[in-house]
Amino acid sequence: MSANKPLGVGIIGTGVISQTYLENLTSFPDIAVVAVGDLIAERAQAKAEEFGIPSWGTADDVLANPDVELVVNLTIPAVHVEVSRAAVAAGKHVWTEKPIGLDRESTRELLAAAGQAGVRIGSAPDTLLGPGFQTAKRAVLDGVIGTPRFVQTIFQTQGPDAWHPEPAFLFANGAGPLLDMGPYYFSALVSLLGPVDAVTARGSRPQLERTIRSGPRAGETFPVEVPSTVQVLSSFAGGQHGTHLLSFDSALERAGVVEIHGSEGTLVLPDPNMFSGRIAYVKPLGSISDADRDGQQWIEIEEQGPATGRGIGVLDMARAISEGRPHIATGELGYHVLDVMLSAQESVADGRTRTIESTVAPVPLLPEGFDPFAATLV
Repeated sequence: MSANKPLGVGIIGTGVISQTYLENLTSFPDIAVVAVGDLIAERAQAKAEEFGIPSWGTADDVLANPDVELVVNLTIPAVHVEVSRAAVAAGKHVWTEKPIGLDRESTRELLAAAGQAGVRIGSAPDTLLGPGFQTAKRAVLDGVIGTPRFVQTIFQTQGPDAWHPEPAFLFANGAGPLLDMGPYYFSALVSLLGPVDAVTARGSRPQLERTIRSGPRAGETFPVEVPSTVQVLSSFAGGQHGTHLLSFDSALERAGVVEIHGSEGTLVLPDPNMFSGRIAYVKPLGSISDADRDGQQWIEIEEQGPATGRGIGVLDMARAISEGRPHIATGELGYHVLDVMLSAQESVADGRTRTIESTVAPVPLLPEGFDPFAATLV
């Protein structure tokens, strides 16, 4: 990559999620989206025309384009590793949607191949680069709640069959609430507290079949292949522990709950599936009465940094490559989170605690003054 021009990006997969990626990436001066590809070339053509992208076609067309320096892999999870490996073989850096892969062996091989080729792997989610999480992480590092002791996270919903017109893939192997939503929560926690040492999990599949409730296929049924409710107990290398609920079986819709409990207070973080949100903390009470519990004062923290969205991880990679520094949402982080989730899945199956063999280096903050809308590579 030349230090005096934007990073050339090609996108493979122009389904629903590509819209928000394209809206954001085409707004960053340090990124030039030069090609889009899809199994259905006409769909790629439509996106190219909508966003003024000069080249479109199939995945092979994107990989063969000499102006593409980094591939954004927005394909379905089942082929994430396959498409990423093809990009690495073509000498391209890769940003992949979550999860980075569906099994340990092929994902390790992908990271090894990238290392040998001298290219980088980045992995969603990049919500942890948003101003909400970055502000909250700085507050923890500044000691606002003292030493973190334990964490709680909650994601519970009736399930995507209530609103998604094609929900079956979200209940198939490689998905469910654990692998579909878990990357947001575990990526944020690992970024904040460091690697996970061990997990124990329990899960259930109360319905073996579910019904599509919206869209043209409403009334059709499909099989549920994975647990639709999972509860995880985690132990972190830093000594903290956590409880995590991920469910598609709850009548009570409640998502985005992330609480960090420390020696000097409790902090609530934004929904890890979002880039912004409420950040606030409470301090311990000196003495407690029932009235104190009801009136405990929340101290709000103002979010710092410009609004961002999906694609900020690609931008961080572009600048990190130019500056010779590590990017933040690395393939190694994606692999460790995958290892944690697969270990939880295995614990659900046999009831045994799993030691996590992988680890990850401390995840840095974005550089001070990081402005997505500044032109730093031109």
